[in-house]
Amino acid sequence: MTITTKKLGRTGPTVAAVGLGAMGMSGAYGTPDDDESIRTVHAALDSGVTLIDTGDFYGFGHNEMLLGRALRDRARDEYVLSVKFGGMREPGGGFTGFDGRPAAVANSLGYTLTRLGVDHVDIYRPGRLDPDVPIEETVGAIAAQVQRGYVRHIGLSEVGSETIRRAAAVHPISDLQIEYSLLSRDIEHDILDTCRELGIGVTAYGVLSRGLIGSSKQQSGADDLHAAWPRFQGENLDHNLDLIARLHPIAARRGISVAQLAIAWVAAQGNDVLPLVGMKQVSRVQPAIKAVAVTLSAQELAEIDSAVPADAVAGTRYPEALMSNLDSER
Repeated sequence: MTITTKKLGRTGPTVAAVGLGAMGMSGAYGTPDDDESIRTVHAALDSGVTLIDTGDFYGFGHNEMLLGRALRDRARDEYVLSVKFGGMREPGGGFTGFDGRPAAVANSLGYTLTRLGVDHVDIYRPGRLDPDVPIEETVGAIAAQVQRGYVRHIGLSEVGSETIRRAAAVHPISDLQIEYSLLSRDIEHDILDTCRELGIGVTAYGVLSRGLIGSSKQQSGADDLHAAWPRFQGENLDHNLDLIARLHPIAARRGISVAQLAIAWVAAQGNDVLPLVGMKQVSRVQPAIKAVAVTLSAQELAEIDSAVPADAVAGTRYPEALMSNLDSER
């Protein structure tokens, strides 16, 4: 199956219409299997997927080193690397903040290039806004690395419209990486319009709401990694799973899973919106590719919106402590 392509904003690269999110390959969702992860990367590339998204803080650098192994024998023009940086962590695994200082940009990039085994990153972005460093300084520091040839494009992650405008005034921004799904549609209030006004693409992560979409009550019990997160708790979980259950008849008529319907819905939001699907098993690759090949009619999109209204979800998408770090939520 040939995958269609999308261009990330006016200035960004052209990539396959679905991206591979690599975070789960480094322990974010259960025990990682490096060999299976590498097979998954190879299967995705062999099937036409081109964008691979990682972060230097995923698994304390494990994710980048894993991708370095997976990509070692691949031609550099075969894939597009999107890398987030700046997340600070303590030995127990918790996050202690984000570092967007210019000196940290250069330092983080140096480690990233070494771990990945490449001479440049295609898209480099701060993982979150550093509240103590003006975004102009962070973007300016990345722009200096663009001039040196170590970075091709600059992206942003989880920032609001004001920050987007300030960043774009310093250097062209290829895309904003932000959570966007049937259960997370806050960007439709303002941020999406700002991106479109400025010619900035949207790389949508969390398209399956961390596994909530496509799961069942039996699969979303107390052992789930996110069981303590608001949307996975008690009555919130029951409410949200009941919402998702409304999608089953729509998906069944198209002969696809609810998860594939959710991916197709994100892909249908515009040629400037790219779904980023977390994959750590080979079996996840083809369903994701088939999902973005589904063309939803206006009637189906309206039916989906009616089944799962934009403001119907119960619970915030992150716990309160993590929500406070999101410039996009201010």
